[in-house]
Amino acid sequence: MEIIDVKKIRTLIPHRYPFMLVDRIIEYKKDEFITGIKNVTANEQYFQGHFPDDPVMPGVLILEAMAQICGVLTSLTVGKELGKEGVFYLVGFDKARFKKMVIPGDQIILKSTIKRKLKGIWKFETEAYVDDELCTSTDLMCTYKET
Repeated sequence: MEIIDVKKIRTLIPHRYPFMLVDRIIEYKKDEFITGIKNVTANEQYFQGHFPDDPVMPGVLILEAMAQICGVLTSLTVGKELGKEGVFYLVGFDKARFKKMVIPGDQIILKSTIKRKLKGIWKFETEAYVDDELCTSTDLMCTYKET
């Protein structure tokens, strides 16, 4: 299984710094599942204003990182560059839960499994872990359309 680095990820989804929240894909199987990494560093812009004396990664950005690995999996599955040959938009979250805070120095392991694809809506079951401990989970729905 090939590891997908940030350079290759940039060819699969349209996100760029400071909003690209996936550093590496370490495992995937087209049309099934994906595992990615987000390294959380103290110099990320949001830490300047999000509890600056006791920095915590905003939960909404953890959810966004989860959505981005779903976008990578979709791109790999359909064989299209999202943003150029297809569009992929977040349409909803169900059952989002935050179990553990994510702080600078953490490495988030992001996992997603495709649960269903119906009429352009893809549903994913996603989880995020830090040090093998579940920090966030949600069912995520996105729409994909070829352009």
